[in-house]
Amino acid sequence: MSLSIVKSVLSGGVVEISPRGEIDVDTAYEVREAIAEVLAKGRPTRIELNMRLVTFIDSVGISAMVAGFQTAEVSGVKLVVTEPSRFVHRQLWVTGLLGLFGAPEPYYAGAPAPEVLPGA
Repeated sequence: MSLSIVKSVLSGGVVEISPRGEIDVDTAYEVREAIAEVLAKGRPTRIELNMRLVTFIDSVGISAMVAGFQTAEVSGVKLVVTEPSRFVHRQLWVTGLLGLFGAPEPYYAGAPAPEVLPGA
């Protein structure tokens, strides 16, 4: 399976990067490049790496995420992971990196959306 990446601008100057497919030795560079491209175009308030549609990630993919985190941090931009698939969540947990990316809860298809409280 290949990897596709969609970038979206959300409210508040947040940029969402949404990879779909497998992030492995053959495709990890695409994640690094997507983050670098967002930072080259400006300074978003935050970058959200939405990992809901990632079906597989290996150590090279995890390394690319860490490199992207560090690149964003040097630029003064916070990079967080949102909606990780159960597989991605497990890999981040096993490697001890879940907290680095904001300790997101795993995405469950069909689960109700979290309630957002006013002022939160």
